[in-house]
Amino acid sequence: MTRTAWSENASAPLENEHVELHPISEDDREPLRKIAFDDRIWTYFVSRVESDADFDQFFDAMLADQHSGKRAVYIIVDRGTGQVAGSSSYGNLSEADGRLEIGWSWLGVDFQGKGINRWAKYLLLQHAFDVLGAERVEFKTDVLNAQARAGLRKIGAYEEGVMRSFNPMPEGRRRDAIYYSVLRAEWPSVEDQLGRLGKAVNPCA
Repeated sequence: MTRTAWSENASAPLENEHVELHPISEDDREPLRKIAFDDRIWTYFVSRVESDADFDQFFDAMLADQHSGKRAVYIIVDRGTGQVAGSSSYGNLSEADGRLEIGWSWLGVDFQGKGINRWAKYLLLQHAFDVLGAERVEFKTDVLNAQARAGLRKIGAYEEGVMRSFNPMPEGRRRDAIYYSVLRAEWPSVEDQLGRLGKAVNPCA
């Protein structure tokens, strides 16, 4: 099967009946701004959004990464409400090695706990394995982020280990980062698990 180069197709629009993911554009600035100002979103993030200036710097960095090809930045839309819910990205793309990371993910607090994150991950994993032809998809999170770690284990991602003192955090500590991964051979099982979890959250799906 012929695969499309990642540089050409990493940012393809993705959707199912629950969520829509589209590549970031300037049009997304104000819809994202409306949901960004809550400290709970940024507890384990490597940056903070506390003011309009913080947000514009954060959004400009996403746009710059998208345009340079450093990341494929997606905006997540909740199809139930038609509202922008948050963002997620492909990053650390290494096509020669068949490896990429899904991360930089956040949702407005009103969209958390509703299955949106799982459906977004489903679409991003599906696109990575079935279209881009990835062999490995990885995730990393703060070792202190118990909720994210539990979520990754729940979908069947494999917990690989901790990278100590990985990066500085805004409050001054150095974060220990814990890595998870899904391999191509594991994807069918993870795909099934994500589908079942999503239907449990959305019983009418």
